Amino acid sequence: MIEKKFSAAVLLALAVQTGGVLVWAGAAAQRISALEDRVEAQASAAERLARLETGLLAVQAQLERIENKVENL
Repeated sequence: MIEKKFSAAVLLALAVQTGGVLVWAGAAAQRISALEDRVEAQASAAERLARLETGLLAVQAQLERIENKVENL
């Protein structure tokens, strides 16, 4: 037959493990929050980079047209 008594050591071990899990979960939540902030900051940088790339392509096309006109003179 299984005894249904819990010793103080078992209860203490359960309390320590529960506390450890809560601390770990809190730290994981903070790391996730920090990563989300970094991703959000990088998203705006990616948008700016895409706009710069588009502008650069337009400048290159314009430069090619100018070079073609100069060569035809």
